[in-house]
Amino acid sequence: MAPYASDDSTTAGEVDEQRSGRRKAARYVVPVTVMGVAAATIGLVPALADSGDPDLPKITAQQLIEKIAKSDVQQLSGTVKISTDLGLPDLGGLESSLMSGAASPDGGGSSADPTAKLTELASGTHTLRVAADGPDKQKLSLLENAAEYSIVHNGKDVWAYDSKSNEVHHGTASESGKASESGKDQQPPATPKDFAEEALKAADDTTSVTVDGTAQVAGRDAYKLLIEPKQSGSTVGAITVAVDAKTGTPLKFTLTPASGGSAVVDAGFTQVSFAEPAASTFDFTPPKGAKVTEEKESGKGFDKGFDKGEARRHAPKSLPKSEKDLGKGLDGMKTIGEGWNSIATFDTGGEGVPSGEAGGDLGGFVNSLGDKVTGKFGSGTVFSTRLVNALITDDGKVYVGLVTKDALVKAADAGK
Repeated sequence: MAPYASDDSTTAGEVDEQRSGRRKAARYVVPVTVMGVAAATIGLVPALADSGDPDLPKITAQQLIEKIAKSDVQQLSGTVKISTDLGLPDLGGLESSLMSGAASPDGGGSSADPTAKLTELASGTHTLRVAADGPDKQKLSLLENAAEYSIVHNGKDVWAYDSKSNEVHHGTASESGKASESGKDQQPPATPKDFAEEALKAADDTTSVTVDGTAQVAGRDAYKLLIEPKQSGSTVGAITVAVDAKTGTPLKFTLTPASGGSAVVDAGFTQVSFAEPAASTFDFTPPKGAKVTEEKESGKGFDKGFDKGEARRHAPKSLPKSEKDLGKGLDGMKTIGEGWNSIATFDTGGEGVPSGEAGGDLGGFVNSLGDKVTGKFGSGTVFSTRLVNALITDDGKVYVGLVTKDALVKAADAGK
């Protein structure tokens, strides 16, 4: 039997003191960030097969967390399989149409813009090739049917290329080495390490962290770190991180829901090398005939080419009257509860979910995606995935978190 510290349970209070500030802030950030990670981006290949349980020296959870923190792998290359199974409703192609329209040339954008392209990772199974050589050289490629989408960071330049449309998006990196608007800081988590970092932010006193045996991932011996909420009421069942025994690099990340069934997020290397990638890996020259869009020309996000005034004239009356109204609500955001049971709440300044004549077709469509609920707070609509639940009351208040529907209703009732 593979040795492991089955009786060792470590919380953030026992881990590195200098990280305590990050964890306190993360009591809200983790549920919402992991939620965003899962909901707005990636998932994973149905559990990558482990080829055996290697016999490794015994290690405690605290030692393994420290091993991850001290890991300083600067060079690697490999293939990552990622997919998500959030249980999102079928929008009949609406979501993809909106995204492609926002990035279309007619709308002033580029299909190569990472802010639009990488939203495709929100569902399904995907294969990525990744490579890194220090802080100034990284490459991520999304492999598609007969096409490839790549982001290349090399020094001051950040290039994104969509082979399907033969379009290029060009930006620059900040002095810190991180890509700016079109680059690395706008990429969703794409490797097990990205996911693991988010999960470990949640390791406060409401979290159980143990070592749960060993495994082999992508031909590498690894320890399995098990992260579980101590509280009931969270939609998160458990998170398992396979950590490379030699380098401390997370090789695989799996998030399973409390409701059971397949993983919501499962990302792992199928092949990995810690050798220096060839220098040519990070070379990029726009192909002949490619349309090149400079970052400054594309504007920020989807604002370019989108007539807000026209949209507002056709918006249901029950929505916030302006971005300023919504901004006030976000500025007033607060957190209820702690740890994995944290619930973010704010007031939209609107009148809840569109319905009846005020909402028209949009109101009917939106309501078809949610469940009506009532309580001391009045009534509202709950929108659910396998991981995230959000309650929007009829008077425009929002409650969202990695918690059950009942927990949201109780939070709304307590707010009255």
